[in-house]
Formats: sequence, structure tokens, C-alpha cells
Amino acid sequence: MDLIKKIKQTEADAREIIEQAKAQVAALAEKEQQSRLKALEKAEQQRKKTIEAAVAEAEKQGLAEIENLKAKAKKKHHELSNKADAKMAAALKKIIDYLRG
Repeated sequence: MDLIKKIKQTEADAREIIEQAKAQVAALAEKEQQSRLKALEKAEQQRKKTIEAAVAEAEKQGLAEIENLKAKAKKKHHELSNKADAKMAAALKKIIDYLRG
């Protein structure tokens, strides 16, 4: 009789140990999942920061390139204008010389 009680008690203790182990495994799994989620959130934030920084840098470089191209276009416009003025003056001189004689 005493042996049967001991067996039943041992079985109950074993069930309790199994339930505790299941609870611990579930808690560890939950903790690991939360850790993974935090790592994913952190990675996503870092990705967004990297993209924002790249966009800002590209915008800065784009604006600098625009200014550079504007300056080149202005210089070229002045050069062409000066050439046209010189040719116009030469053409007028020829016309005046022709009309005079």
C-alpha cells in the first residue's frame, strides 16, 4: 500500500516537473520571440535612417550639381553672347564699309 502511494506521488511529482518544464520552455520561447522582434524593429529603424541619410546626401549632391550646371550654362551663355556681339560688330562694319563704298 505504501509502495502504491509512493508510485502515485512520484507520478504526480513527474507530471508537475513536466508542467514546469513546459511553462519554462514556453516562457523562453516567448522571450526569444520578443528578442527577435526587438532586433527586427531595430534593424528596420537602422534601415530607415540609412535610407534617409542616403536620400539627404543624394539631394545635397543633386543641388550642388544643379548649381554647377547653372554656372556652366551662364558662362557658356556669356561666351556665346560675346561671340555673337563680336560677329555682329564685324558684320555691321562690313555693311557700313560696303555702303560707303
